[in-house]
Amino acid sequence: MTSHAASSSEICPVTGQAYPAKDFLLIDHLHPGLADRIRQDHPALAAHSRISRAAVDQYRLRYVEELLRQERGDLTRLDREVARSLAEGITVTENVENSYHERRTFGERLSDGLATFGGSWPFLIFFALGLAAWIIVNAARGPEAFDPYPYILLNLLLSCLAAVQAPIIMMSQRRQEAKDRLRSLNDYQVNLKAELEIRHLHEKIDHLITRQWERLAEIQELQIELLQERR
Repeated sequence: MTSHAASSSEICPVTGQAYPAKDFLLIDHLHPGLADRIRQDHPALAAHSRISRAAVDQYRLRYVEELLRQERGDLTRLDREVARSLAEGITVTENVENSYHERRTFGERLSDGLATFGGSWPFLIFFALGLAAWIIVNAARGPEAFDPYPYILLNLLLSCLAAVQAPIIMMSQRRQEAKDRLRSLNDYQVNLKAELEIRHLHEKIDHLITRQWERLAEIQELQIELLQERR
């Protein structure tokens, strides 16, 4: 049992720790820029050397951060999150609508609901019917009207309604701006990660094409040598 467990684990030449054999990768199969970055700190590693996934993730994060620092200078919190997502292979896309609505308090939900209702057709219809009923009732009662013309009480109620409605709408608009800002930050993270992924993909494809041409050249040399030997 002990010998089997020992044979199924290897020592990583980068971290110096033991990991399961299935968690090791050939350095020659990594992204060319990432492999060069690892060889800068460990020049003794050959193309057939195997390193652990933990070391690969560590250097991938370091490589992306250095790449962003070269292009953008000091890294922001969003840049570090994008670099970490690339290193750990996680997504940065999130549903801003759900996460934002979950953080709202009861007062914020109430003000958003009132602002939504205040800018709808049902509110305008009810408001118009209420004004019409107020005016008709007071005009029909004549001298016994509780708010005769020029409807001073009605003007007071309308002023109070406008004074209360304006701050509610402003609070709702401010939260909408905050939600739009969160959405734009998430879009920035997604676009930045997509840009880095596409760049790495192009470099890896170029590396694979170069290796294929080298192998084809070696095969052609072998074929030429075989033809010369047969002659």
